[in-house]
This record gives sequence, structure tokens and C-alpha cells, in this order.
Amino acid sequence: MRVLIVGGGGREHALAWKLTQSPSCEAIYAAPGNAGTADLGENLQIHDSDIDGICEAAEERRIDLVVVGPEAPLAAGLVDALAVRDIPAFGPSQAAAQIESSKWFAKSIMQAAGVGHAGGELFETAQAAHKWLEILGPDDLPVLKADGLAAGKGVIVPDDIDDAHAAIDQMFAGAFGSAGERVVIEDRLSGMEASAMAIVSGADILPLPLSCDYKRIMDNDQGPNTGGMGVYAPPGFVGNPDQVFSSIHQPVVGQMAADGIEFRGLLYAGLMIDDGTMNVLEFNARFGDPETQAVLPLLDGDLLPVLAASARGEVMPHNAISHSGRASVSVAIVSGGYPGHYDTGKPIHGLDAVDDSVDVFHAGTAIDDDGRTITAGGRVLAVTAVADTLAEARGIAYDNVKRITFDGSFHRADIALRELT
Repeated sequence: MRVLIVGGGGREHALAWKLTQSPSCEAIYAAPGNAGTADLGENLQIHDSDIDGICEAAEERRIDLVVVGPEAPLAAGLVDALAVRDIPAFGPSQAAAQIESSKWFAKSIMQAAGVGHAGGELFETAQAAHKWLEILGPDDLPVLKADGLAAGKGVIVPDDIDDAHAAIDQMFAGAFGSAGERVVIEDRLSGMEASAMAIVSGADILPLPLSCDYKRIMDNDQGPNTGGMGVYAPPGFVGNPDQVFSSIHQPVVGQMAADGIEFRGLLYAGLMIDDGTMNVLEFNARFGDPETQAVLPLLDGDLLPVLAASARGEVMPHNAISHSGRASVSVAIVSGGYPGHYDTGKPIHGLDAVDDSVDVFHAGTAIDDDGRTITAGGRVLAVTAVADTLAEARGIAYDNVKRITFDGSFHRADIALRELT
């Protein structure tokens, strides 16, 4: 099969890495890709939001399967556009992608499906949102979310009520672009967060190993939210994973089908777990980033026929992949200043010093005119180690993280530590 992966981050490099291991993978392309995907196939100079460009490239290169990584092209209808050209694509239709592209749509589905989630209200003006905040008591601090897509950064958890009012002004003033034209104010949930991803083909659901993402920039969950500073898998505090997928993914997929929307692709549930009680924080309609970089290395077998079956709406070959039963830790190395302003073009040193057993997934990287690998984004690399125990995987990951350097590089030092102390 000839495969085109849409996107240029660490998730897409991890997908390319896994799919090239398939005996049925004839060729792999990435649009636009990065320095990591360039080592596995051919990068196409097409932005992941260029719907027409991607469709044309898929036709020209006789692509058998398009795998869509980021959320924006899904929300823009890339899968629908490919379907018009009879090109199978792994990912949901534009209608199904609303489970991520609209927080309020997701809440409506969860409410109808009886899935636990935080209570909340939708606001279309700053004035109405401010009035709602004034009703809340000083101890009832909410969570504020841009209703639309905000690249993983559209959630504000205020420290006090004044911060909450300031956040409302910030969001409606365009801090998150069109994503903040409508704002959801939610009850704040407490507990531990976990990520649950499942490959879906209509009513057929194939669960993947659970994982735990770290979103704040600093150790001990301090500082602003980012796209993800690291992840480990599997988390020990979740309990029975089967219950997660039967009580969340299955009813949500069923409710969408009842509403006339078939889901195909990857359904990701961000969970808050408190003393055995599960509530959904959010849904994503694609592989998580950086969760994918920790989860795919735990899978044995051939992922490609599974994704192809989902794209066609067929029953998936569940026995094609299995969970190794081991543990993984993935640590993000980011540019200094991220998630705010950061410089790019910094040469990356030490990639050749990493252990052969460790996977380094490229996110914000490029190749310069001298053939050097340089920084090209905020999240630059994800260093992933797999071992029999979480402690061992963590030790190996951090031992290799310190071998990679570039000017201004930064990483969190506490990924997976909560499970080991």
C-alpha cells in the first residue's frame, strides 16, 4: 500500500515509523512531514490545511490510504474531499470531527449518551459570560474553554475569580482566534488525568493502551498549558481499561450513529478520574500528540490493515495488533520560550548518541541547506523508551534525553514520577 500521512509533528513521525514496519507498506509520504519522516519516506511540500493540494497529491501518487494526523484538516473536511475522489482516508468526516471541533457539540453527545462529564454552559458574548461568573461563589472556580479548535491551548484554569474574568476578556478578544468566538464555562473537576484512545470503524471499536499526558510547561504542573510535555503508558490509577471503553467510547459512538453520524478513525477521550469515578474532559477526533509517541511503541503487529479497514468502514482485524504488556515513557524536548515566543533554526546535537533501543520522534525539526537537523517548532523532539517496568523506561528515557542538546533546549524532569513516588 502507498500511504500518505498528513501532518508534520511527532505524532506523524510515530505513525510513519509504525506503518513502515508493515510488510504491505510499499511507500510512505508525509505532507509536510519533518526531518524524521524524511528518513522514512518522501516529504511533500504541502501544508496540512491545503485540502486541494493534499487531494491532488494523493491522486498523482496513487495513494491507497491517507492517514490524517492533525485536527484542523479533519474539521475542514479533508476526509470528505478525499471520499469524493474515492481515496480511502483514516479519520472522521467533517460532521463526525465535531466531537473535537466543538466542545459544546461533544457535551451534547455525552449528555444524550449518558456519559459522565463536567457540567457547563455555552456563551456567545463576553457580557453573558461575565454575568455567569458573578453568580459563582469564590470557591466555585470554573474551567474556561474555547468552543473551537485552539491547537491544544484553548483551555484556561484560572487561579481566582479575577483571573477568570480576565480570561473571558482574553478569549472573546481573539486570543484563540475564531476558536474563542464561543466559550464554554465548565465545572472544575479534580483527580488524575488519563488518555484513552480507540480505533473506531462504525460500531467496531479497538482499544489502545491507556496513557497519561503532562500538559503544563513546568514540573509539578506549573505554568501555562502546552501541546504536551511528555507522557507515560499505561497509568496505574485507572483501574479496568475495558470499563473505560465500554462506558465511554461505545455509547458515544452509538449516540453519534443514532444521530446519523458514523464515526471512523481515532476517538480519543481525555479523562478525569477521582476515586474510581470517570468523567470526560474532552474528546479528540485523531491520535493524541504526544500520546501516540508513547502508545505506538507498545503495540506489536501490523497497524496498517487496521487503519485501512477503519477507513473503509469495515470490521477491523483486531488480532493484527496486540499490546506488548510493557511500559513506556516519552519526554518532550522543547524550544526555550515555548509555549510563548521561541527561536528556530538551532542545530540539534547528539541524535547519533541515543541508544538503538530508544525511539526519537521528530516534531518541530527540519533539514537545513548544510544537511543539519535543526529546530523548526516549539515542541522539537520526543524521546521514548520502552521497558518491562515504568521505572526502567523512565530511567532509560531521561538518560537519553540528556544526550540531545540545542541552544535553549528545555524539558520537564518529572514525567511518570507520580507513579513511582
